[in-house]
Amino acid sequence: MQSLLTHLQALPAGALRSITGDADVLIGAPFEENAALVQPGGVFVARAGRSADGHAFIPQAIANGAAAVVGEQALIDLPVPYVRVAEGMAALGYLAASFHGFPSRDLIVIGVTGTDGKTTTSTLIYELLKEHTSGRVGLISTISADFGGQSLSTGLHVTTPSAPEVQRYLAMMRDAGLTHVVLEMTSHGLAQGRLNGVDVDVAVYTNITHEHLDYHGTWEAYRDAKALLFRGLMRSARKPNQPKISVVNVDDPSCEYLAAIPADRVVRYGIDHPADVQAAQFAYSPQGTTITLTSGDVLQSHLYGQFNVSNVLAAVATARALGAADVQSGLARVRGVSGRMEAIDEGQPFLAIVDFAHTPNALKQALTAARGMLGAGGRLIAVFGSAGLRDVDKRRMMAETSAQLADLTILTAEDPRTESLDDILEMMAQGCLRQGGVEGVTFFRVPDRGEALYVACQMARAGDIVIACGKGHEQSMCFGTVEYPWDDREALRAALRGAPLKTLPTAQP
Repeated sequence: MQSLLTHLQALPAGALRSITGDADVLIGAPFEENAALVQPGGVFVARAGRSADGHAFIPQAIANGAAAVVGEQALIDLPVPYVRVAEGMAALGYLAASFHGFPSRDLIVIGVTGTDGKTTTSTLIYELLKEHTSGRVGLISTISADFGGQSLSTGLHVTTPSAPEVQRYLAMMRDAGLTHVVLEMTSHGLAQGRLNGVDVDVAVYTNITHEHLDYHGTWEAYRDAKALLFRGLMRSARKPNQPKISVVNVDDPSCEYLAAIPADRVVRYGIDHPADVQAAQFAYSPQGTTITLTSGDVLQSHLYGQFNVSNVLAAVATARALGAADVQSGLARVRGVSGRMEAIDEGQPFLAIVDFAHTPNALKQALTAARGMLGAGGRLIAVFGSAGLRDVDKRRMMAETSAQLADLTILTAEDPRTESLDDILEMMAQGCLRQGGVEGVTFFRVPDRGEALYVACQMARAGDIVIACGKGHEQSMCFGTVEYPWDDREALRAALRGAPLKTLPTAQP
């Protein structure tokens, strides 16, 4: 058990504004940003959020036994010590890391960021490192956290876990004797400081395309949020005999921008441009994809699509940079990633797929991959929506993409939140119309997602492909401010059996 003052020493210069009360108070429980989770002897970190101000919950935290409070406002007259910081969210990661004894300093940390392909690439790297580490590798992704045999869900509908959760997971991995961890890092997680206090050794990115501009404002700000992973490399604590490595995609326009950020070593991978790990050619078969590298090495993957070829190259480049000799065993183990081009089989005479594609680029890649799997005369039927309170422009862009690549498009709900679902679908319909789509012939609006999947399955003929995009592994759908249980895979199974699930709540917002 250490004092509050000791933990405050983990904050970067300029973060600490003032301390009121006894800074030597001992802290016996974690730092938390949720007042309801504060334990006796713990610390509540209050911040001004987008929808609520955490400072309003300070009384609740103190009632729960908080030994101290950290906040952004100039508060006084609290019955416990109060620490004022410049930004509560930015401070929390460092404080949580300190409480757990800076666990990332005892692990080789591989951070993976990008718009699309993060989870697949993270999973591939994790599997490729198993032989190299004798199984002592962990994974924290948007799907789950794996501690080398034990797995925990990371939430119903989340991106990067909260800073206290990230540090707790890392501590569990360290304490379990793991040596490496692969950590998926979203732009929100990086920008909000949820990954502060994580000392990274290898920074990997997949691509940077149009997404999350509702939050970041501009594409440049979005790119710079991703770049925080790379900028933190040389500032991170050094581990014995481990250089700081950047792994970058030469086929992506942001490659040289990120490659220019200092690192001990920069490793490039790609398909269309010269790279350290480059695909000379690749071919699909019923068993998956055969990738021949320019080095002459041949890789076998169960995954389909050119975007997954790129993900495989990223993983192989990373694993080899870390000294892994055997990558084929790990590739063979990845037969699929939850909610990523995942086939659903109920004995139907056509292929049904669930994919997480929820950005214009990801949808383009998923539909292109699906078209490559069609036989003669087969049709591609795409079902997807676009989230409310998120990037508005991508609604039109995704609809245009589907109008270009799919034979039939069904527009439906995807987390409308407090926006009008009808308005979202109208914007998407306009995108289809711009590409020559004809409503009722080449595209349809079916607001209820379960019904939309059912309609798609009823339309499908032998040899067609039905692909449901946007939700993937997620376990909930947001209407208004409520997260309702939902799983696209179960919904598609029900549709294939002729018993559609319903998504729309009784009272829509």
